[in-house]
Amino acid sequence: MSDDQYTFDNPAEKFSDIETKAKPQEAPGLDTKLDDKADLGEHSYRGSGRLTGRKALITGGDSGIGAAVAIAYAREGADVAISYLPEEEEDAHRIIGLIEAEGRTAHAIPGDISSHDFAVSVIDVAVAALGGLDILVNNAAKQVFVPKLADLSDEQFDLTFKTNVYAMFWLTKAALPHLSPGSTIINTTSQQAYSPSAELVDYASTKYAINGFTKALAQQLAPEGIRVNAVAPGPIWTPLQASGGQPPEALPEFGQDSPLGRVGQPAELAPAFVFLASGESSYVVGETLNVNGGSPTP
Repeated sequence: MSDDQYTFDNPAEKFSDIETKAKPQEAPGLDTKLDDKADLGEHSYRGSGRLTGRKALITGGDSGIGAAVAIAYAREGADVAISYLPEEEEDAHRIIGLIEAEGRTAHAIPGDISSHDFAVSVIDVAVAALGGLDILVNNAAKQVFVPKLADLSDEQFDLTFKTNVYAMFWLTKAALPHLSPGSTIINTTSQQAYSPSAELVDYASTKYAINGFTKALAQQLAPEGIRVNAVAPGPIWTPLQASGGQPPEALPEFGQDSPLGRVGQPAELAPAFVFLASGESSYVVGETLNVNGGSPTP
């Protein structure tokens, strides 16, 4: 796609050149190994200085939604640190290069945020590398489909919650001493929190928990001038889907049951994260922005 985010076109026909007939990958999956790579906005996102001077940490910033947000933030003037699993170094190296190409400071933090000690250390590393922190994006997630509850292992259930919920708690708690009035926390939840798929019991449960965490913490921190919000993606084409997030046989039709009739791209999520991080959303607190192709939510 060569058009930018301001282009007026038919949303039902955008990104029609990107297919989801990908070969399955081993988790955690890489953008660089997708047959049709997800659109991260690297050729289309145009910044306008809305985050000039800001300092952001994005978990899972190497690929998919996190990578699109990292690119957009850099083009809006922010310095950006990204955390990611060591196995995702190839994707992370590419995103770090795109951030630096905008003349912004970029810092890579490889490791597993499902570990308490590493998650807490991520904040210290980001603060030291960027010279502060005022945007925290809790985006990294684990999603593996399991058709029957009897086959959902304790180990997977535990790791899904540690990655998606516990890490968010650990990171946010560690970040609070560094955040000042005007800072923002943005959590990635999901359409799965409202309309869960039968084979994603553990994942959907974590996303429901993230909604509650977001709304409760927003009330707690609002008097301090720190805003907490969330973004709820619908079916978005990322390596997560091709590496166990969806049954392989479901990938060709992934997202086609949305009202727009297609899967979404990470590039279509980035503007929502920019809005919630910018001063333009100064009266938006405890909100969840649904970016899901039109699927109704309660």
